[in-house]
Amino acid sequence: MHIFTPNHVALIAACYPPASALLASGSDYRPKSQELSRLTYYAANHPGKINKLGAELEKRVRADCSKSVTGNLRARASLLITLAIVRTLAIECRRDISLLSPSLFSCLRTTLDFMSSDLEVCALAASVFTAWCTYTDGHVIGVDGALTQNYLVVVKQFSTQCNAERRSFDDELKNRTRLVGLSAVTGVVNSEALYVSATQFKPQASSLTSALLPHIIHADLKILAECEQIMKDTTDSTYLAEFRSRPLSERKASSIHAHVDGEVGPSSADVLSASIRVLSQLFKHSNATQVCSLIRSAFESLDAMQLWAKADQCRWFAKRACDWAQYQYRYAIPSQVVERLLEAPDSPVCTSEQKTLVGMLTTVFTSSTPLVNLSTSDIVSNLITLVFRRVVANPNDDLLPLLVESIASLGARVYYSDQIQDLASELASRLTTIDTQSSVNQRRESRSQAIRCLLAGLLGLMFVSDGHRGTGNDQPHPPFHGSSTSPSDTFAWVSQRTKVSGDIWHDTLTLLCDNDFAVRSDYAQALVTYLRCEISKVDVDRVRRSRDLAGGSSSTRANSISFMLFGDSATRSLHTIHAYLFLLATSSYLGSSLGISVPSSYSLNGDATTNGTASVGETEGNPPLNCDSGDVLPSIPSRRRSVDPAARSRKSSHAYRLLDTVTGKVSSSCLASPSDYALILHVLTAIHEEVPVRGLLTGFPMLVALEAAAQVEDGADAGTWQRAFALKEVLAQLWLVIGRVWNCSELVCRVENDLSNLSGHMTLPQIAPFTPGVLRPPETQIPFPDLSAAELPCEWFVVKSEEVLVLLASSKSVQEATALDQQGLIRKLGSKWTVEGALRDSAERPNHNRPLGDGVPPLLKLSPALMAIENLSLQSLTRSVRGVGVMDLREALEGRAGASNPTLARQPSTSTLNHTSSHEFHPTGRPFTPDKARSKKRAVTTGSGEVRDVLNRLGIRKYSGNSLLKASFPAMHKSDQK
Repeated sequence: MHIFTPNHVALIAACYPPASALLASGSDYRPKSQELSRLTYYAANHPGKINKLGAELEKRVRADCSKSVTGNLRARASLLITLAIVRTLAIECRRDISLLSPSLFSCLRTTLDFMSSDLEVCALAASVFTAWCTYTDGHVIGVDGALTQNYLVVVKQFSTQCNAERRSFDDELKNRTRLVGLSAVTGVVNSEALYVSATQFKPQASSLTSALLPHIIHADLKILAECEQIMKDTTDSTYLAEFRSRPLSERKASSIHAHVDGEVGPSSADVLSASIRVLSQLFKHSNATQVCSLIRSAFESLDAMQLWAKADQCRWFAKRACDWAQYQYRYAIPSQVVERLLEAPDSPVCTSEQKTLVGMLTTVFTSSTPLVNLSTSDIVSNLITLVFRRVVANPNDDLLPLLVESIASLGARVYYSDQIQDLASELASRLTTIDTQSSVNQRRESRSQAIRCLLAGLLGLMFVSDGHRGTGNDQPHPPFHGSSTSPSDTFAWVSQRTKVSGDIWHDTLTLLCDNDFAVRSDYAQALVTYLRCEISKVDVDRVRRSRDLAGGSSSTRANSISFMLFGDSATRSLHTIHAYLFLLATSSYLGSSLGISVPSSYSLNGDATTNGTASVGETEGNPPLNCDSGDVLPSIPSRRRSVDPAARSRKSSHAYRLLDTVTGKVSSSCLASPSDYALILHVLTAIHEEVPVRGLLTGFPMLVALEAAAQVEDGADAGTWQRAFALKEVLAQLWLVIGRVWNCSELVCRVENDLSNLSGHMTLPQIAPFTPGVLRPPETQIPFPDLSAAELPCEWFVVKSEEVLVLLASSKSVQEATALDQQGLIRKLGSKWTVEGALRDSAERPNHNRPLGDGVPPLLKLSPALMAIENLSLQSLTRSVRGVGVMDLREALEGRAGASNPTLARQPSTSTLNHTSSHEFHPTGRPFTPDKARSKKRAVTTGSGEVRDVLNRLGIRKYSGNSLLKASFPAMHKSDQK
């Protein structure tokens, strides 16, 4: 060596064997150990010389690569020794590795550019790269432009090796090449360099997903399951998952070899297991933003490789990605899937990508993996938007059933008691305002299909929430229908979520009179499902026996009578159902309810209203889960999205417009078909079987009106007689149902005898099978046959309503269930019924004379006395059935709007110690019962003033100082006393 050779150059040159001995230096081509130790000692103690050392090594790599390409074996051996020196320097100079990084990546890029086909060289380059990934802190990425560019190119080249496909490769060589690339990619995934720079994560994620995802998508599901189990059973990668948290002195860089003597060649399953392991580590180390980038990169990879047709594998990946991601970031995966669906163009024919994406979304929602921070309201709103877009593009699109299934799958994600009711309210509000969607209403078929999709999704939400079971979810799930569970288990689940209120269905009941039979049929089936499975049922709905009332008190019976007369949301819905069923049976006009002007003087409660045009409130009352609700709640407090009063007026106006076409008698101009009369029978049967008491009190007068409408004068045409016979058949079948429900044997025998006389002339068709939550093909109605008057059956005599009334009024079970005697039942059931009266009864009106239960807060009792407001609705003030959320905690700590904080410092006006609270008025009990030890009245402090007099009359008074409840803020309370 020349006497003027720099010291760092001499130290590097001393590490190489003589040129003549390079080829004989062995299969591993290691540098001289003693000289290598001197070199590393020099570099560790002279950090300023590391740049010079790196520059010299870079020159050697460039020269050796140029010669190796031409087949020079000595240059190849020298290149391998140079890479071994670089790796040793990276390990020994780990504290100053940032100084070596530019030269290191320049060497790696040059090597991979020239020698990417040499597996042994690539394996050693991967070892160098893994050593750097192990000890770097990642801060040089994104700061040094040249270094960052070289780093991204190296990552891209190793990612390409993960999917090496060359015809000259045999299976063993191909798998070894892929495993070398996967080893390098593993170093990237477990390195800080990937996660430190937010701007450089996206290009790295794109390279990594394109390297890992194809192995999963091309694999069979059985092999995926086996490899996943093998990955769980092996623990050799535990260190790699933890080394990022270890100090530099404890980290170890793995060594990568192309082949070990005596080792059997790797199989495709080994490659797949390594890919699954690396991909799982990638998701485990990522935050929410990075998970979003990974999912978007996965979509881009599937696009580039055209693998969307592999639907099962894509669903497997979506589910496992949720399992691998950190608990608080899993919501990003379904959110990105929905965003991708929204970005897809609206072509008339859906693509395999759209089908696969919807399938991935459904799989994620129905899996047992917990998902927190997921805004189900935003998800369902976006899915509804997708439904509208698809029905406009193609009403018979194959994507629509999948979207309905995806909407229903949200029922598996119940995180608070009112969630299903809130989602159902969103769907119902879209149903009631669907006619305002100009794009949907351009074609009648599009409108009908959109309504049917939302109805199927609405039912699916309820059924999935009650039937889904998870093994690892963060909320309890109900048992499957038909499973062996104890009554206590069933009750424990029922209390987990609030039943969908009748008020939500009330706004959609106009669909019973829609002009499309497919909509009428689906809605009637949905309504029957709601009546049988979801409607709120209380003790008064049971058909009671004598022994059931043996222990009943007079106050319980009085509460039951008050409940039946005053009703609730379900009772009000029953009034509306009967009104629209009557209109369906007798009206000569059926059509949409919106787009009809409302007179400014009309209102269901008799008050003058303005002719508004607003359709639906644009905000929801429920905040997104685990989010700061202060930024999302509207300024006006609202429990959930509901229909604007003006829209409700338009709905009611539609009913009154239908009344203009009703003459009180059926005629050939009535548009109802035999299929419609079968649906009417189907709905009324469900009412009388599920809520027999309220169904009898609200529905029997309507049946009497239907009987009067079926009376046809002599000389009527054949169409009129056909509709009259259909109505009589409906009534006869209903008398039979009512007789069986109330155990009235005499009524059952008489009706069965009448039906046997007409067994050969039945006109009502059978109801088609119906699966809740599934979008079925549109139903077609069966019209009345074209018959002459001579071909019609002779007069059919059925049991008259007057006879049925007498039999029911004299029934012991009816009297005991309704707590009315025979004369009271005759007066109640025989009262005159009109559509106008039923609609008035269905409107929720304030009633200040209604006795409030013990569970009602005293301040609500105080409100009517101090505020002379005619339309004050105590019912809306006292209804509190939603779950506790972030806003409730904030209001408890800071006080509600309009209340000052010092108010919270004073002693409470009501003690809740030893009391059980109730959220809802219950007719058969006293949910708020004070303890006997505290039932003694306290002394009333008299004083002057109207407010104090009202407080004294209501029993609301200041507590004495010996209250068992301490003040919320003792320091503030003490200052107030001073």
